[in-house]
Amino acid sequence: MLRIAEQWHASDLGRQRQGNEDNYFVRAPLFVVADGMGGAQAGEVASEMAVESFGPGLPQGTPAEGLVHLIEGANRRIHERSRSDAQRAGMGTTVTAAYVGEGDVTVAHVGDSRAYLLRDGDLIRLTRDHSLVGELVARGKLTEEQAESHPQRSVITRALGPEPEVQVDVQVYQARAGDLFMVCSDGLTSMVPEARVSEILGAAGSLDEAGRELIAAANDAGGRDN
Repeated sequence: MLRIAEQWHASDLGRQRQGNEDNYFVRAPLFVVADGMGGAQAGEVASEMAVESFGPGLPQGTPAEGLVHLIEGANRRIHERSRSDAQRAGMGTTVTAAYVGEGDVTVAHVGDSRAYLLRDGDLIRLTRDHSLVGELVARGKLTEEQAESHPQRSVITRALGPEPEVQVDVQVYQARAGDLFMVCSDGLTSMVPEARVSEILGAAGSLDEAGRELIAAANDAGGRDN
């Protein structure tokens, strides 16, 4: 049976943004990151609405069914709010959620926030970006290295809010002792290469140390996002 030995969470404004559009929900065994989009603080509202949807906990059924149900409900509420409130028109948010079960971890995902697994020194990306460059990588039109520096890398193709219905990607991963799971927004991954993320996670003496070093690395690289 899985036991969460250690956990850590934080968010940082970064070096170039005026407000923080990232939000998170942490109530073990459920961990969620949402990265909002839209002007006039609308992104902040959308991401906050997304994480608030997880407050009641998962409904009856499998964790996969429960996560999809909560995310679809959040999408409907964000979409309705964006249509009824002119100041929130066009707002949206990513969401990536991880639920730790008795022997596995269920990951549900919309957008370009990511989930990773560090196992035996190898960093494994568990989610596929719903973004323009992510689609190009999936079709073999771009390499991962080209995608990291592509001028349109922040253009996402799927999010909560823009449409009344949303498709949620969900996968279940078998977990084992020593696994480290990370959920993050692209404010980290757009600034810090995966090789460096892996290096920091592997070398740190604690999750607190690792998390602070990752945030520092993103800011040292320019901190363009939260």
